[in-house]
Amino acid sequence: MPLILASASPRRVELLLRLGVVADAIDPADIDESPLKGEVPHLYARRMAAEKAGAVAARHPGSLVLAADTVVAAGRRILPKAESEAEALACLSLLSGRRHRVLSAVTLVDGQGKAHHRLSTSILTFKRLGSEDIAAYLKTGEWHGKAGGYAIQGRAEAFVRHLSGSHSGVMGLPLYETRALLQSAGVALG
Repeated sequence: MPLILASASPRRVELLLRLGVVADAIDPADIDESPLKGEVPHLYARRMAAEKAGAVAARHPGSLVLAADTVVAAGRRILPKAESEAEALACLSLLSGRRHRVLSAVTLVDGQGKAHHRLSTSILTFKRLGSEDIAAYLKTGEWHGKAGGYAIQGRAEAFVRHLSGSHSGVMGLPLYETRALLQSAGVALG
């Protein structure tokens, strides 16, 4: 059965390779990713992964479809995927010196169209960021399009004082949860 990755993220492709899995096709979902009014971060992450998987599964009946969504949350607040330096600055300033959660939801739609879900929750604490730390990081451009305005697989990893949870989940695809879903669907892992 073909495996379709419902994401254009090069990080998710790379992370799947760590499991010895290469998707047969990459077909990103094009859905509205706006949080619903009052939606809490873990429900938002799960809904986004499920909606992405559902949209792509409709285009590939009989295939396995894997989708994921990663949300950075400060309390009940869902931080945006930073599209401007101002957004990234606001996110990094908010996260400076404090704990936050990264929720990575994974959905696998099987060949019969049934969705299976997993959620990884990681807790991170950033060091207190000085204005020079933030300015230097903004110059890298790594923040662009990243939830919470940072990419842990890049220079922002040096900001992390403590991480409890899944490093791969913070990157965008929690491997433990993804492996369990793929194994239960009979996907051969390398």
